[in-house]
Amino acid sequence: MLYPRKVFSEIQKVILRDESIILTGARQVGKTSLLILLKHFLEEQGKSCHYFNLENTDHLKMLNEHPYKLFDLIPESKTKQYVCIDEIQYLDNPTNFLKLLYDEKRLEVKVIASGSSSFYIDKKFKDSLVGRKFLFEIHSLDFDEFLAFSGQNDLLERKNEKLTAYYEEKLLTLWAQYARFGGYPKVVLAEDNEMKKMLLEEIGSAYVKKDIADAGIKSAEKYFFLLKILASQTGQLVNAQELSNTLGIARKTIEEYLYVMEKSYQICLIKPFYKNIRKELTKMPKVYFYDLGLRNFLVNNYEALPKRGDKGAYVENMAFRELLRTAKNIDEVRFWRTQDKKEVDFVVGDKAYEIKFNAVKKTDKRSYGAFQALYPDIKLQFIADKEILKIFYQWRMSNN
Repeated sequence: MLYPRKVFSEIQKVILRDESIILTGARQVGKTSLLILLKHFLEEQGKSCHYFNLENTDHLKMLNEHPYKLFDLIPESKTKQYVCIDEIQYLDNPTNFLKLLYDEKRLEVKVIASGSSSFYIDKKFKDSLVGRKFLFEIHSLDFDEFLAFSGQNDLLERKNEKLTAYYEEKLLTLWAQYARFGGYPKVVLAEDNEMKKMLLEEIGSAYVKKDIADAGIKSAEKYFFLLKILASQTGQLVNAQELSNTLGIARKTIEEYLYVMEKSYQICLIKPFYKNIRKELTKMPKVYFYDLGLRNFLVNNYEALPKRGDKGAYVENMAFRELLRTAKNIDEVRFWRTQDKKEVDFVVGDKAYEIKFNAVKKTDKRSYGAFQALYPDIKLQFIADKEILKIFYQWRMSNN
């Protein structure tokens, strides 16, 4: 069974326009399923639609010969045809392919394509394709999508109601499950926790290895070691020189690995927010993981939050994942830190968030006076772990 994603409705708004559509994101987040859903949608609208996966070497060879070879793969038609192409990054020149079809054949054909990560888009899409494409980033499931995939539509229907004790307990149990195993669709749909762990191991090793191989990285072992270090340092500053010393490899190599990890949607490096660059700015970013299940695989810890030794980092990454959903784009999510180590976890537009495992005391709040004095127009909110779900998802829950 194929389940709808929230991004589906956004794609529908532009699906009948002439521009190509590109879906990008980490492996195993559901891009292929989304392509198939879009194909079904177009066919329901009476459109002629075809699907090709470029892991099929015969199709890849043909399309590499010339973009117009696409017309040898689809039947002749007097009406516009829609073509879904999976794994378009395998083309020698995907930019030229999309550009030529748009410039010369857009009345005859429209391409809807997926690419395994924006790393490939960056490396092979030498032309920005401005005005010729719509790009959609696909992430692992957010919590609402997790509930839908888990068959919990009864809870989703009660989202705007005050939850009874029964439904609140059920919701928090599911939230804890989501935080433990993340939002990769196959993992969510797995029937038991052992299978979830096995699937995360496959994603965290086999599919990450594909990214490593396709990026041309020679030392998979050190790449994995760096990924594990970052998982253990979630929410901390990323010091490339320090990591270089730890791993015994050049700083330039560390920066290359970080680039591939970012472009493969394994990690996100968020930038500092500042007003006074001399006093506030640290050039080093902070690291978070796009999916908590992947992070938990890397640290080999699937314990529920109360039993964890990394509660602070874990809760921060939970909050980051929800900010990713609510922010207009990832570059809006920043952090604030001064040279004397005063810090606020997240700054997003006119809001700032300090995330704590336990409820924040009044004495704790006083230590953030420096930020509030510098930025009186930015509302600083203190959020404990049990409030993340309520605040970012706006569930109507009790205050107990």
